[in-house]
Formats: sequence, C-alpha cells, structure tokens
Amino acid sequence: MSAVTHPYSALTPDLVVESIEALGHVPDGRVLALNSYENRVYQVGRDDGPPVVVKFYRPGRWTTPQILEEHEFALELARAEVPVVAPEVHDGRTLFELGGFRYAVYRRQGGHWPELGTADERKWMGRFLGRIHAIGRIRPFRYRAHLDWRVMGTATAEFLLDEGWIPPHIEVAYSTVVEDALALIEQRFAEATPYRTLRLHGDCHPGNVLWTDAGPHFVDLDDCIMGPAVQDLWMLVSGRPHEQRAQLEDLLEGYGEFADFDWHELALIEPLRTLRIMHYAGWLARRWDDPAFPRAFPWFEEPKYWEQHVLDLREQLAAMQEG
Repeated sequence: MSAVTHPYSALTPDLVVESIEALGHVPDGRVLALNSYENRVYQVGRDDGPPVVVKFYRPGRWTTPQILEEHEFALELARAEVPVVAPEVHDGRTLFELGGFRYAVYRRQGGHWPELGTADERKWMGRFLGRIHAIGRIRPFRYRAHLDWRVMGTATAEFLLDEGWIPPHIEVAYSTVVEDALALIEQRFAEATPYRTLRLHGDCHPGNVLWTDAGPHFVDLDDCIMGPAVQDLWMLVSGRPHEQRAQLEDLLEGYGEFADFDWHELALIEPLRTLRIMHYAGWLARRWDDPAFPRAFPWFEEPKYWEQHVLDLREQLAAMQEG
C-alpha cells in the first residue's frame, strides 16, 4: 500500500491541533511527533497550560469496546493512586473521533527509562506492579485479548511462511526450529496449567516506564491483556541467567507486599521470550504497508536479519530445553 493511500496519510498537523482544540484546549501550534509506530502519538503545545499528548489509534486494530476497556483499566488504577498515565476525561468520555481517527488525550509525563540497577529500585518497581496486579485481579477484561501462544507463535510463523517473508535458503531451517520451539512452548504452558490470569499491562518493558524521583510511572496500556502475572515481570530483567534470577527475586520481594505470585510461572519466562521474538518479526511484516515501517526498519527485508532471527530462535530453543 502506498503512502498516499495509507490511512495515516490523512493525519495532518492541522488535524492533530484541531483534535485538542475540539476538547477545549487552546493549542499554540507546536506539534512534536513522539516515538510510536503502532499508533501515532504527538505532543501538542498549549497556550493555556503545559503540552498534552494525543494518541491516534491505528485504524482497524482495536474495536471501540476494547479501547474503552483499556481506558477504564487506566482510570481504575489512577483512582487507586497507582502512577499510571490515564486518558483525560471530557464530559464523561475518554475516546473521541475526528477526521475518521479515534484518539485520546493524556497529560505529558516527564521522566526517563528506569535503569533498575539497584535492589531498592527493583523492589520499588515490584511494589507498583504488585499494586497493578492486585487491582487487575478484581475482575477480568470482557473485550481485550487473552495471551495465547498459538496466536503469538503458530499463527505468526504460518503468516511469515505463507507471505514469503522467510528467504528460501533458510526456509527449512526456520520451519524446523519453529516446529521444535512451538512443541516445547506448548509443553511448558501445559505444565503450568492451570495458572491464574488477570488484567495486565501486557507490554511492561523499560520503554513503557518513566522514572522520576517519585518512582516509576507506567505509560501506554495499548497492549493490556488477560494473562499470567509473569508477563509483566520478565521484560524488566536482563543479563545472564544468574543475574536475571537475582533481579527477579528483588522484583518479587516488592511485588509480594501487595499481591501473591505463583512461582511456577517462572517456567514460562523463556517460552514468553521466544514468543516475543517470533511475534516481533510478525508485527513488522504485518505493518510493512505503513510507510513509517520501511523507513524505520530498513534491515527487515535483508536476508541477514532472517538468518540472525533463526539463530536467535535456536538459542531460545536451547534455553527452554535447559529450563
């Protein structure tokens, strides 16, 4: 699909400014595009106060009930004084439409990515996650998705193969490692079943957390889902296996002050990491008709990327076999 026909080609700076003006803000004309590819997100200056952030939802991705459920979860957390950046409410509404785009407006939140370099910082983060999950367990989502390894893994691999994204010279290697990895993922999830599911942030990596002197502030609930608690924990640890274990212990020490954690879920970390690697490749492929993606990820079409992708999956297969 060309840049002319892509839906976001109709999202002009004038429309961005008009979106906050329609809600009673007084824009000053300054518009800054923020780093976002799935949706389009802008900081818009105001004459009547500090800038606000406007998120324009990707057309066709979420239904209106799914978006509203995201907003309701964020507001529920904010009412409980959990530091989550929730959408503004105007006349009882959080979701608006202009020029064929659904959008929401948020206050601008300062801060930086968390380093989580000390045990105290990790415990601090764990406490806030525990608070989020304590509220997330109160009731389930009705419309949001459930974390499903078949969707993230099997459906992604089938799409990439059917659409010809895997270079011919490594197609057999890709199919083989994916088949082995998915069989082990299925086994690990079966062994962990039954596990409790709850409302999750869903994409809780450091880029979706802003750290200030007051601690972490969680942003972007766009991927909130139903799933196991460990999904919101594993992306916050890094390094070698023994380093990750130590970091998880700190996170879970803080987490345990507000919510119980089923330690059997730790067996799902490497399967979830493998699924994220697979799903990321599928996400890029499915969004390739958006002109922003070839510009931002030009290496995605190169054979070298896919060769490394197969190597990464092999490493993950080994990690799951050791776990």
